[in-house]
Amino acid sequence: MGQASFQRLISLDAFRGLTIAGMIVVNNPGSWQHVFPPLRHAEWHGWTPTDLVFPFFLFIVGVSISLALSRRVEQSAEKYSLYYKIFKRSIIIFALGIFLHLVPRFSLETLRIPGVLQRIALCYLFSALLFLKTRTKSRAITTFSLLAFYWLIMKFVPVPGYGAGVLDYEGNLCAYIDTKLLAGHLYKPAFDPEGILSTLPAIATTLLGTLAGDWLLTKKSILQKTIGFLIGGVIFSFAGLFLHPFFPINKQLWTSTYVLFTAGAAILVLGVCFGLMEGAGFKKWATPFLVLGTNAITVYIGSALMVKLMLLIGIPADGKTISVPGYLYHQFLSPLAGPYLGSLIYPLLLLLVWIGIMIPFYKKRIFIKI
Repeated sequence: MGQASFQRLISLDAFRGLTIAGMIVVNNPGSWQHVFPPLRHAEWHGWTPTDLVFPFFLFIVGVSISLALSRRVEQSAEKYSLYYKIFKRSIIIFALGIFLHLVPRFSLETLRIPGVLQRIALCYLFSALLFLKTRTKSRAITTFSLLAFYWLIMKFVPVPGYGAGVLDYEGNLCAYIDTKLLAGHLYKPAFDPEGILSTLPAIATTLLGTLAGDWLLTKKSILQKTIGFLIGGVIFSFAGLFLHPFFPINKQLWTSTYVLFTAGAAILVLGVCFGLMEGAGFKKWATPFLVLGTNAITVYIGSALMVKLMLLIGIPADGKTISVPGYLYHQFLSPLAGPYLGSLIYPLLLLLVWIGIMIPFYKKRIFIKI
């Protein structure tokens, strides 16, 4: 934890805060039975706005890698020191992800090993190491090689009992590898959306973020950078949509088309934030997101722990005991606003609570570093 020692790119902080806000809203409905369709993940192939949230965060991780490590290299930081910090940070984030899965029962027998923070840790590790070892062109080649390789093995490597090219829930190569190596420690018995093999294209998502960061570091004008982002975002998004019939956009498999499409959307959002805030000077609208985005991992972990702890507290109601979130939803939010709107209001209230908690940190320029 420490004071900011350099000029932060506020448009990136705003984008990060917007993404964390999205994570809180989609992960914590008042009732899982009453969720508006756009706030649900696609059941399998296809996408909803919710499917943009996680790749947005990985993309932002990549942009941050480029901005932070470029500065360290320019300051002639010792390479071994940078490697140590990269590995240390990755291990801490991975461990925090495991800890979140252990809370509240701390059962190692059913511990889910993959997860959101675990994937962030691995993507950060490999992308940061590649950033230190390669230049922009080599990283671009590596990124698209990863996407091509993932398409090839998903389409042409046979799965025992199913054959090659199966992209259904059962029979796909990702599920086969996960069940062989991590059986009993997955999100579902036969599949995990943050599994082993699909981490490869997720790394590509992060590497695309480093390329966007490289673009930000060029000497071009703010207008040129903004236009470049908008054009690039459209190209990537349309590339993903164009290739969708051949390799479906699928968040749970993190397909190559999903990477292209979501990276394109992320580039567009970053371009809009960058143009509005760094170029036109429109910044006040983003204050709540800046509050969240300057301590994003802290907010994510803290909000997840808060919800887990509230689920442990039982409140008597209607002859039975229900959790704090259930009590708030059933006794207040659903009767007042209806089942669906009440379900949405609950995570929005949680979001407001965390904005309130983090305002003092933001005002004092205290950023909790992990």
